[in-house]
Amino acid sequence: MTHRKADTLMTSTIVQPRPLILASASPRRRELMIERGYEFDVVEPPFDEPDAASPHVPPANHVESLAFFKARSVSKQCPDHIILAADTIAYLNGEIIGKPIDRSDARKILEDMSGTTHEVLTGVALYEPRTGRRRITHDITLLRVRELGGKQIEAYLNTGEWIGKAGAYGIQDEGDKFVERVDGSFTNVVGLPMELIERLFIEWEEGK
Repeated sequence: MTHRKADTLMTSTIVQPRPLILASASPRRRELMIERGYEFDVVEPPFDEPDAASPHVPPANHVESLAFFKARSVSKQCPDHIILAADTIAYLNGEIIGKPIDRSDARKILEDMSGTTHEVLTGVALYEPRTGRRRITHDITLLRVRELGGKQIEAYLNTGEWIGKAGAYGIQDEGDKFVERVDGSFTNVVGLPMELIERLFIEWEEGK
């Protein structure tokens, strides 16, 4: 697998809003934040994602909206915190692809992605309930998927690693072997674009 652009390094002095809440049920997002040295607490957002996205909503607007709704959903629990939330989807042939609903759906997603290039978008929201201040943005990564055989897909489905993953694969898990090329942020594909998070935190602390 080749990468066109590697993730940038964090600055030596960690800059972040405090106190910070990560509104996410994703262990992968928590791990990314911990690896970069951020200090935060975790609150799982009591927010039910829609079963399907509206075909009339651009994918960037979709992920940004869901990220903000997740952040806002924990605001009553954490009124004096800064809340970070994110939402990740795959986008292929004009269709938003979220988490598969079952094994059959995951199989169809992987078959559709086989031999194609698709986008992975992550919306990010930073929200301060006490003041209403917010920053909402997104990142996009292009992924080229190898040609996948039926046996290869079934073997992956048997691992169960597709469950809860946008696009039915986890690039940090067995799904990595499916990916031929990554153009953009690798951590964006995992679920949280850490280069964007770093810039967002710095700009937030600078009052931008």
